Amino acid sequence: MDGSLIPALDPLAARTSSTLRVRFCDTDLMGIVHHANYLAYFEMGRVEWLRRRAVTYTDWTARGIHLPVIDASVRYLAPARFDDCLTVETRLVELRAASLRFEYSLVRHDELLAEGSTRLACIGPGHAARRFPPDMVLALVSAERA
Repeated sequence: MDGSLIPALDPLAARTSSTLRVRFCDTDLMGIVHHANYLAYFEMGRVEWLRRRAVTYTDWTARGIHLPVIDASVRYLAPARFDDCLTVETRLVELRAASLRFEYSLVRHDELLAEGSTRLACIGPGHAARRFPPDMVLALVSAERA
């Protein structure tokens, strides 16, 4: 694969759903999930998205590649509460030579609680931007593995 070409994303292959249960320590005095925890839930979804494609941050960091979040947004629609079982839908929606963007939906049963996105940069040693290596691009555009 030519390292300068980024394959198109398949919307069906670029989606992963994972579940979590709200812990008591995630809630605030009002008994609802504190707003900052939604980004942590998105991160859990993103890490699981990568894991299901045989990608781990540990492997990538061992190669000197890091993926810091450089932009994040959350739109809150309804509160989550202690012990709720939530589904995080994670979608890779954009893959560029040196960055990618995920979108998220946080759902309780059929109710959309929050949605958001994160952009991550691909950086190497010294925190300089770098292109994704071809094997990593292939992993990012692949479907979930069994």
